[in-house]
Amino acid sequence: MTLLTGRKALVTGGARGIGAAVAERFAREGAQGFVLDLEPALAEARSPEGWTGVPVDLRDDGDTARAFGFVADGNAPLDVLVAAAGIVPPWRDVAQLDLDEWDRVFAVNARGVAATLRHAAPLLAPGAAVVVIASLNAWRGDPNLMAYVASKHAALGIVRSAALDLGRRGIRVNGVAPGPIATDALLERMRARERERGIAASDALAQAAKATALGRIATADEVAAAALFLASDLASAITGHLLPVDGGIA
Repeated sequence: MTLLTGRKALVTGGARGIGAAVAERFAREGAQGFVLDLEPALAEARSPEGWTGVPVDLRDDGDTARAFGFVADGNAPLDVLVAAAGIVPPWRDVAQLDLDEWDRVFAVNARGVAATLRHAAPLLAPGAAVVVIASLNAWRGDPNLMAYVASKHAALGIVRSAALDLGRRGIRVNGVAPGPIATDALLERMRARERERGIAASDALAQAAKATALGRIATADEVAAAALFLASDLASAITGHLLPVDGGIA
């Protein structure tokens, strides 16, 4: 028996990056379910065997309601929900803050997580588990990333409040807090910074590794393993917490 045998799961942002690693790991552990992501991302990816891709734009509540209506139609209740959809804006000094960009970041990283929980809550089975992919920026600041940091602080607040609300139904809600993870999205941002500021992406990755106790950055697969732990019965008495997966960043 694997950890999620016979369980129905849903992963938002599951077509790429950390979300894809989570869906793949859950599939290997016996889960079947749904990958929700933007249509272009789903077109470029292949969902794990036994999983169905559902296009959704979490910034649009009508579209989100449609997607979760499709999930609910004739399907078993959800045992696991992972909110992994998120965006990271370009680096900006506080004096260069773009408030339209701020709204776009919050629309996905905070409002999108809240909308996911709102529409998923009626579909969650008693004893289900929710995992929100947050960030080490859920509790600490970073220069040039005010919008992202604030949105991840909001995600932590969502985790803590939802754990209290849904705990009455035996549903656990936790977050995972990755440090820097060398996803395609992060590497592209580092390459953009290299073009703009002359800071080589390889040097930025090396600096990130040096800042950890383990001397390396964590991987998407390691974040997926942490999400698996929180989604499984191994974490049956853990709720309302944020689990760092960062290699030991002080």
